[in-house]
Amino acid sequence: MNTLGLSMIVKMGCICSKESIDINGSRYVVKERLGEGGFSCVDLVENASSKKRYALKRITCHSIDDQKVAMQEITYYKKLRHPNIIELVDSTFKGSADIVVQATSEAFLVLPYYKRGTLHDYLTLRSFNKNYLDIKEVLRIFSGVCEALKFLHDFTPDPVAHRDLKTANVCLTENLDPVLMDLGSCAPAKVQICGAQDAQKLQDIAAERSSMTYRAPELFHVESYCVIDQRTDIWSLGCVLYAMLYFKSPYDFVYERGDSVNLAVISGTVHFPEDGPFDEDVHNLVRFMLKVNPSERPFIDKVIAKTTDLKNKLDTVV
Repeated sequence: MNTLGLSMIVKMGCICSKESIDINGSRYVVKERLGEGGFSCVDLVENASSKKRYALKRITCHSIDDQKVAMQEITYYKKLRHPNIIELVDSTFKGSADIVVQATSEAFLVLPYYKRGTLHDYLTLRSFNKNYLDIKEVLRIFSGVCEALKFLHDFTPDPVAHRDLKTANVCLTENLDPVLMDLGSCAPAKVQICGAQDAQKLQDIAAERSSMTYRAPELFHVESYCVIDQRTDIWSLGCVLYAMLYFKSPYDFVYERGDSVNLAVISGTVHFPEDGPFDEDVHNLVRFMLKVNPSERPFIDKVIAKTTDLKNKLDTVV
Protein backbone atom coordinates (compact mmCIF):
# COMPACT_ATOMS: atom_id res chain seq x y z
CA MET A 1 0.00 0.00 0.00
CA ASN A 2 1.44 3.41 -0.88
CA THR A 3 1.93 6.20 1.66
CA LEU A 4 -0.92 8.28 0.25
CA GLY A 5 -3.37 5.39 0.62
CA LEU A 6 -2.30 4.79 4.21
CA SER A 7 -2.60 8.51 4.90
CA MET A 8 -6.15 8.57 3.54
CA ILE A 9 -7.17 5.59 5.68
CA VAL A 10 -5.72 7.26 8.79
CA LYS A 11 -7.59 10.47 7.99
CA MET A 12 -10.81 8.59 7.33
CA GLY A 13 -10.31 6.71 10.57
CA CYS A 14 -10.07 10.02 12.41
CA ILE A 15 -13.25 11.25 10.73
CA CYS A 16 -15.12 8.04 11.44
CA SER A 17 -14.05 8.04 15.07
CA LYS A 18 -15.59 11.47 15.71
CA GLU A 19 -17.93 11.07 18.65
CA SER A 20 -21.58 11.78 17.94
CA ILE A 21 -24.37 12.11 20.48
CA ASP A 22 -28.10 11.75 19.90
CA ILE A 23 -30.23 14.13 21.95
CA ASN A 24 -33.97 13.83 21.51
CA GLY A 25 -33.68 12.87 17.84
CA SER A 26 -30.97 15.39 16.90
CA ARG A 27 -27.41 14.18 16.27
CA TYR A 28 -24.49 16.31 17.42
CA VAL A 29 -20.89 15.70 16.33
CA VAL A 30 -18.18 16.58 18.86
CA LYS A 31 -15.57 18.94 17.39
CA GLU A 32 -13.37 19.78 20.35
CA ARG A 33 -13.21 20.15 24.13
CA LEU A 34 -13.84 23.74 25.23
CA GLY A 35 -13.30 23.36 28.96
CA GLU A 36 -13.47 21.17 32.03
CA GLY A 37 -14.55 21.73 35.62
CA GLY A 38 -14.85 19.67 38.76
CA PHE A 39 -18.31 18.35 37.93
CA SER A 40 -18.65 18.77 34.19
CA CYS A 41 -17.01 19.43 30.85
CA VAL A 42 -18.07 21.47 27.81
CA ASP A 43 -17.57 20.42 24.20
CA LEU A 44 -18.00 22.31 20.97
CA VAL A 45 -20.50 20.30 18.91
CA GLU A 46 -22.13 20.62 15.50
CA ASN A 47 -25.67 19.64 14.64
CA ALA A 48 -25.31 16.99 11.95
CA SER A 49 -28.28 18.32 9.97
CA SER A 50 -28.14 22.10 10.30
CA LYS A 51 -24.33 22.32 10.77
CA LYS A 52 -24.99 24.91 13.46
CA ARG A 53 -22.54 24.87 16.35
CA TYR A 54 -23.43 24.64 20.04
CA ALA A 55 -21.76 24.19 23.40
CA LEU A 56 -22.58 20.81 24.93
CA LYS A 57 -22.28 20.59 28.70
CA ARG A 58 -21.90 17.08 30.14
CA ILE A 59 -22.47 16.47 33.83
CA THR A 60 -21.41 13.09 35.20
CA CYS A 61 -23.71 11.89 37.99
CA HIS A 62 -22.40 9.26 40.43
CA SER A 63 -25.52 9.12 42.57
CA ILE A 64 -29.23 9.88 42.67
CA ASP A 65 -28.37 13.11 44.51
CA ASP A 66 -26.05 14.12 41.67
CA GLN A 67 -28.89 13.48 39.23
CA LYS A 68 -31.19 15.71 41.29
CA VAL A 69 -28.61 18.52 41.22
CA ALA A 70 -28.26 18.20 37.43
CA MET A 71 -32.04 18.13 37.01
CA GLN A 72 -32.29 21.25 39.17
CA GLU A 73 -29.83 23.03 36.86
CA ILE A 74 -31.91 22.07 33.83
CA THR A 75 -35.05 23.32 35.60
CA TYR A 76 -33.42 26.69 36.30
CA TYR A 77 -32.39 27.03 32.64
CA LYS A 78 -35.95 26.35 31.54
CA LYS A 79 -37.64 28.86 33.81
CA LEU A 80 -35.05 31.67 33.95
CA ARG A 81 -35.50 33.22 30.51
CA HIS A 82 -33.95 36.64 29.99
CA PRO A 83 -31.86 38.29 27.20
CA ASN A 84 -28.82 38.39 29.52
CA ILE A 85 -29.15 34.77 30.71
CA ILE A 86 -28.07 31.86 28.51
CA GLU A 87 -30.88 29.76 27.05
CA LEU A 88 -31.15 25.98 27.12
CA VAL A 89 -31.55 24.59 23.58
CA ASP A 90 -32.15 20.96 24.59
CA SER A 91 -31.26 18.44 27.30
CA THR A 92 -31.39 14.76 28.18
CA PHE A 93 -30.08 12.12 30.58
CA LYS A 94 -28.29 8.93 29.55
CA GLY A 95 -27.73 5.97 31.86
CA SER A 96 -28.83 5.61 35.47
CA ALA A 97 -26.83 6.56 38.55
CA ASP A 98 -26.79 3.81 41.16
CA ILE A 99 -24.04 3.82 43.78
CA VAL A 100 -24.83 0.21 44.74
CA VAL A 101 -23.81 -1.14 41.34
CA GLN A 102 -21.29 1.70 40.78
CA ALA A 103 -23.17 2.95 37.72
CA THR A 104 -23.14 6.53 36.52
CA SER A 105 -25.46 8.64 34.43
CA GLU A 106 -24.72 11.67 32.34
CA ALA A 107 -26.74 14.83 31.81
CA PHE A 108 -26.35 16.55 28.44
CA LEU A 109 -27.22 20.24 28.09
CA VAL A 110 -27.17 21.83 24.63
CA LEU A 111 -26.40 25.55 24.93
CA PRO A 112 -25.63 28.37 22.47
CA TYR A 113 -21.99 28.68 21.41
CA TYR A 114 -20.40 32.11 21.78
CA LYS A 115 -17.31 32.53 19.59
CA ARG A 116 -15.95 35.35 21.74
CA GLY A 117 -15.93 33.08 24.76
CA THR A 118 -16.30 34.53 28.23
CA LEU A 119 -15.67 37.88 29.86
CA HIS A 120 -12.73 36.17 31.58
CA ASP A 121 -11.23 35.27 28.18
CA TYR A 122 -11.74 38.80 26.89
CA LEU A 123 -10.12 40.41 29.95
CA THR A 124 -7.20 37.98 29.85
CA LEU A 125 -6.41 38.95 26.25
CA ARG A 126 -6.57 42.65 27.07
CA SER A 127 -4.44 42.24 30.19
CA PHE A 128 -1.36 41.23 28.17
CA ASN A 129 -0.80 44.86 27.11
CA LYS A 130 -2.72 46.47 29.99
CA ASN A 131 -5.30 47.48 27.42
CA TYR A 132 -7.88 48.87 29.83
CA LEU A 133 -11.52 48.96 28.78
CA ASP A 134 -13.12 52.36 28.31
CA ILE A 135 -15.16 53.16 31.41
CA LYS A 136 -18.35 53.64 29.36
CA GLU A 137 -17.89 50.18 27.86
CA VAL A 138 -17.24 48.76 31.34
CA LEU A 139 -20.48 50.22 32.66
CA ARG A 140 -22.45 49.09 29.59
CA ILE A 141 -21.37 45.46 30.01
CA PHE A 142 -21.69 45.68 33.78
CA SER A 143 -25.26 46.98 33.45
CA GLY A 144 -26.19 43.90 31.41
CA VAL A 145 -24.83 41.63 34.14
CA CYS A 146 -26.84 43.65 36.69
CA GLU A 147 -30.02 43.15 34.66
CA ALA A 148 -29.48 39.38 34.63
CA LEU A 149 -29.01 39.40 38.41
CA LYS A 150 -32.05 41.60 38.93
CA PHE A 151 -34.14 39.06 37.00
CA LEU A 152 -32.87 36.26 39.26
CA HIS A 153 -33.21 38.22 42.49
CA ASP A 154 -36.73 39.44 41.65
CA PHE A 155 -37.95 36.12 40.26
CA THR A 156 -41.42 35.12 41.44
CA PRO A 157 -42.64 33.28 43.35
CA ASP A 158 -39.16 32.41 44.68
CA PRO A 159 -36.15 34.72 44.16
CA VAL A 160 -32.97 32.99 43.02
CA ALA A 161 -29.28 33.58 43.83
CA HIS A 162 -26.63 32.60 41.30
CA ARG A 163 -23.98 31.84 43.97
CA ASP A 164 -21.08 31.57 41.49
CA LEU A 165 -21.01 34.88 39.66
CA LYS A 166 -17.58 35.49 38.11
CA THR A 167 -16.11 36.68 34.81
CA ALA A 168 -15.72 33.07 33.63
CA ASN A 169 -19.49 32.62 33.96
CA VAL A 170 -20.36 35.56 31.71
CA CYS A 171 -20.34 34.86 27.95
CA LEU A 172 -19.98 37.67 25.42
CA THR A 173 -21.94 38.00 22.19
CA GLU A 174 -20.40 39.38 18.99
CA ASN A 175 -21.55 42.84 20.15
CA LEU A 176 -19.95 42.36 23.57
CA ASP A 177 -23.29 42.00 25.30
CA PRO A 178 -23.03 39.90 28.49
CA VAL A 179 -24.90 36.61 28.90
CA LEU A 180 -24.87 34.99 32.35
CA MET A 181 -24.28 31.24 32.26
CA ASP A 182 -23.69 28.19 34.48
CA LEU A 183 -26.84 27.93 36.55
CA GLY A 184 -25.58 24.80 38.31
CA SER A 185 -24.87 26.71 41.51
CA CYS A 186 -28.22 28.55 41.57
CA ALA A 187 -30.26 28.21 44.75
CA PRO A 188 -33.19 29.87 46.54
CA ALA A 189 -32.01 33.39 47.35
CA LYS A 190 -32.95 33.33 51.03
CA VAL A 191 -31.67 30.49 53.21
CA GLN A 192 -32.51 30.23 56.92
CA ILE A 193 -29.62 28.65 58.83
CA CYS A 194 -30.77 26.94 62.03
CA GLY A 195 -27.84 25.35 63.82
CA ALA A 196 -24.29 24.21 63.20
CA GLN A 197 -25.31 21.36 60.89
CA ASP A 198 -27.14 23.69 58.49
CA ALA A 199 -24.23 26.11 58.61
CA GLN A 200 -21.64 23.44 57.81
CA LYS A 201 -23.75 22.06 54.96
CA LEU A 202 -24.05 25.47 53.24
CA GLN A 203 -20.37 26.21 53.86
CA ASP A 204 -19.40 22.90 52.22
CA ILE A 205 -21.66 23.57 49.22
CA ALA A 206 -20.15 27.04 48.83
CA ALA A 207 -16.60 25.68 49.04
CA GLU A 208 -17.53 23.17 46.33
CA ARG A 209 -19.51 25.37 43.96
CA SER A 210 -18.63 29.03 44.58
CA SER A 211 -15.25 30.20 43.28
CA MET A 212 -13.08 31.30 46.19
CA THR A 213 -11.85 34.63 44.78
CA TYR A 214 -15.43 35.78 44.07
CA ARG A 215 -17.10 34.20 47.14
CA ALA A 216 -18.89 36.38 49.71
CA PRO A 217 -17.46 36.52 53.27
CA GLU A 218 -20.58 35.01 54.87
CA LEU A 219 -20.07 31.84 52.79
CA PHE A 220 -16.52 31.28 54.08
CA HIS A 221 -17.70 31.02 57.68
CA VAL A 222 -21.46 30.47 57.86
CA GLU A 223 -22.89 31.41 61.23
CA SER A 224 -25.00 28.80 63.05
CA TYR A 225 -28.07 31.04 63.22
CA CYS A 226 -28.48 33.51 60.38
CA VAL A 227 -30.21 34.27 57.10
CA ILE A 228 -28.19 34.15 53.88
CA ASP A 229 -29.76 36.05 50.98
CA GLN A 230 -29.12 37.19 47.40
CA ARG A 231 -26.57 39.76 48.54
CA THR A 232 -23.95 37.00 48.28
CA ASP A 233 -24.20 37.79 44.54
CA ILE A 234 -23.68 41.51 45.16
CA TRP A 235 -20.26 40.80 46.67
CA SER A 236 -19.39 38.70 43.62
CA LEU A 237 -20.71 41.49 41.39
CA GLY A 238 -18.29 43.91 43.05
CA CYS A 239 -15.44 41.50 42.26
CA VAL A 240 -16.64 41.26 38.65
CA LEU A 241 -16.63 45.06 38.27
CA TYR A 242 -13.13 45.24 39.78
CA ALA A 243 -12.01 42.58 37.28
CA MET A 244 -13.47 44.59 34.41
CA LEU A 245 -11.33 47.51 35.53
CA TYR A 246 -8.11 45.67 36.38
CA PHE A 247 -8.51 42.28 34.59
CA LYS A 248 -8.87 40.09 37.72
CA SER A 249 -10.84 39.90 40.94
CA PRO A 250 -9.09 41.76 43.79
CA TYR A 251 -8.76 38.38 45.51
CA ASP A 252 -7.18 36.73 42.47
CA PHE A 253 -4.21 39.01 43.17
CA VAL A 254 -4.22 37.87 46.81
CA TYR A 255 -4.29 34.21 45.74
CA GLU A 256 -1.45 34.69 43.26
CA ARG A 257 0.73 36.25 45.97
CA GLY A 258 0.20 33.13 48.07
CA ASP A 259 -1.64 35.07 50.78
CA SER A 260 -4.84 33.89 52.46
CA VAL A 261 -7.91 34.71 50.36
CA ASN A 262 -10.08 33.80 53.34
CA LEU A 263 -8.43 36.39 55.60
CA ALA A 264 -8.39 39.05 52.89
CA VAL A 265 -12.10 38.58 52.17
CA ILE A 266 -13.08 38.55 55.85
CA SER A 267 -11.08 41.75 56.42
CA GLY A 268 -12.64 43.38 53.37
CA THR A 269 -9.23 44.48 52.12
CA VAL A 270 -9.41 45.92 48.59
CA HIS A 271 -6.44 47.62 46.93
CA PHE A 272 -6.74 49.67 43.75
CA PRO A 273 -3.66 50.17 41.53
CA GLU A 274 -2.26 53.67 41.90
CA ASP A 275 -1.46 53.93 38.20
CA GLY A 276 -4.93 52.87 37.02
CA PRO A 277 -6.96 55.11 34.67
CA PHE A 278 -10.18 55.02 36.69
CA ASP A 279 -11.31 57.67 39.16
CA GLU A 280 -12.71 57.44 42.69
CA ASP A 281 -16.34 57.41 41.53
CA VAL A 282 -15.75 54.04 39.86
CA HIS A 283 -13.75 52.71 42.80
CA ASN A 284 -16.53 53.82 45.14
CA LEU A 285 -19.04 51.78 43.13
CA VAL A 286 -16.85 48.71 43.75
CA ARG A 287 -16.57 49.56 47.47
CA PHE A 288 -20.36 50.03 47.60
CA MET A 289 -20.77 46.32 46.82
CA LEU A 290 -17.79 44.91 48.75
CA LYS A 291 -19.20 45.37 52.24
CA VAL A 292 -18.10 42.53 54.54
CA ASN A 293 -21.30 42.71 56.58
CA PRO A 294 -24.07 41.52 54.25
CA SER A 295 -26.66 43.69 56.06
CA GLU A 296 -24.68 46.76 54.92
CA ARG A 297 -24.48 45.51 51.34
CA PRO A 298 -27.00 46.91 48.83
CA PHE A 299 -29.60 44.94 46.92
CA ILE A 300 -29.37 44.91 43.13
CA ASP A 301 -31.79 47.84 42.57
CA LYS A 302 -29.49 50.21 44.47
CA VAL A 303 -26.48 48.98 42.50
CA ILE A 304 -28.33 49.64 39.24
CA ALA A 305 -29.38 53.11 40.44
CA LYS A 306 -25.81 54.01 41.44
CA THR A 307 -24.47 52.66 38.13
CA THR A 308 -27.04 54.72 36.20
CA ASP A 309 -26.04 57.85 38.14
CA LEU A 310 -22.40 57.25 37.25
CA LYS A 311 -23.24 56.68 33.57
CA ASN A 312 -25.26 59.91 33.50
CA LYS A 313 -22.42 61.81 35.15
CA LEU A 314 -19.97 60.53 32.53
CA ASP A 315 -22.38 61.53 29.73
CA THR A 316 -22.39 65.14 30.96
CA VAL A 317 -18.59 65.35 30.93
CA VAL A 318 -17.38 66.97 27.72
